[in-house]
Amino acid sequence: MTTTPPPQTPEPSKDASPSILLVDDDVTLRERLARALRERGFDVRTAGSADEAMEQVRADSPEMAVIDLRMPGRSGLDLLRDMREHDPATRVLVLTGYGSIATAVEATKLGAEGYLPKPVDADELLAAFAKNGPQPAPDHFATPSLARAEWEHIQRVLVDCGGNISEAARRLGIHRRSLQRKLQKYPPAR
Repeated sequence: MTTTPPPQTPEPSKDASPSILLVDDDVTLRERLARALRERGFDVRTAGSADEAMEQVRADSPEMAVIDLRMPGRSGLDLLRDMREHDPATRVLVLTGYGSIATAVEATKLGAEGYLPKPVDADELLAAFAKNGPQPAPDHFATPSLARAEWEHIQRVLVDCGGNISEAARRLGIHRRSLQRKLQKYPPAR
C-alpha cells in the first residue's frame, strides 16, 4: 500500500479557506483580483456575468462576493437582489467605475456591505470586508459641484426607472441619445 507524503508547506484546506466570488465583465481586473486573493489563501471563483454568477451561487453559495455594478445583460444590482434571496448570509461588495450616491444607496438597501470605486486591489477589498458595524459619519460634507449634482440626479432617476434609459430621458426632459452620452462619461470627481 502506497501513501502520498504530506505537503512540505502547510496549505489551508479548501474547506478552511473563505470562499469569494468575483463577478466582473472586465477579464483583466477579474483575473488579477482572483490571483491576488488566491495568494492570500482564499477559495476564489469567478464569473463574467450575472447569469454565470447565479449558476455558481446555486451550486455552492460563497461566503463573500464582489460584484461589478455594470455588466452586459443583467446589472450588478439585479444579481445582488438574486443572491440575497438565495443566501442572505453572503457578504457582498459592489464595485463600479460609474459611482453615484443613488446606486450606492440602492446597493446598501439591497444588502451590500460596501460600495467601492474602480480600480480596486485585493487589499482594498479585504479592508472593506474587514470593516464591522456602522462607520462614523464624517464631521462635514463637501458641497458637490454642479456637474456632480447633475450626475447624482441622473443616476437617481435612472435607478427609479429600473435602468430604462428611454423612460429616464423622458422624466429628465432630455433626448435619449443625450442621456446615453452623459452616462458614458465618468462621474465628476466632486
